[in-house]
Amino acid sequence: MTQYTQYKAGDRGYADHGWLKSAQSFSFSGYYNAERLHFGALRVLNDDWVAGGKGFGRHPHDNMEIISLPLEGALVHKDNLGNEQVVQAGELQVMSTGKGVFHSEYNADPEKPAQFLQIWVFPQQLNTEPRYQHLRLQPEHRQGRLQTILSPTGEDGRASINQEAWFSLGRFDQHEGASYALHTARHGVYVFVISGSFLVNGQVLGSKDALGIEGVDMLHLAALEAGAEILLIEVPLRPQS
Repeated sequence: MTQYTQYKAGDRGYADHGWLKSAQSFSFSGYYNAERLHFGALRVLNDDWVAGGKGFGRHPHDNMEIISLPLEGALVHKDNLGNEQVVQAGELQVMSTGKGVFHSEYNADPEKPAQFLQIWVFPQQLNTEPRYQHLRLQPEHRQGRLQTILSPTGEDGRASINQEAWFSLGRFDQHEGASYALHTARHGVYVFVISGSFLVNGQVLGSKDALGIEGVDMLHLAALEAGAEILLIEVPLRPQS
């Protein structure tokens, strides 16, 4: 059965720690909503703002796929696997934490704030060897169309993820649009508007609004204003882990 669930930007959880301002699409830390625990295998989508020179100190994670997508500024990533990387807007970071990783994430600029999407996905297999990926995205490949940036196998220069999940980005001018075909009927799509506004399968979404879609094999989107950006996350609706 087809189902659409709107997640309005203003209905998200919100935390303000001074150095960190976080809008949370799903229950996270001090925010709990029994109706917003996850969308299938998608567990966390936080829209984070970090003050200059501040960040998340060294801390552990395990058995979670953690994706960072900077929107403004840059992050400095360090982990106990020996990785040290500056991740800028227009780039993608993926940590498959598996059996366990310690890492830190700091704003690379001492003064200017950074903004990024922090996304967690339940893994398909537990207790795998942890790994780290950093990918520079090609913005021209998502102008007026959808660009798949993350997939299970990482083919065609994409990053890979330990889950049957696909992430796609698009930037569209007014009245431009695209269609997206799901890989299997067992999946749903979580649509998140990064900026601007869109019409998605007849549903109007503004900036930072989201739409959970179940029971469809295709979705159609059209930008309602110039320079609108959108993120599509296709995931299993009933994750195995």
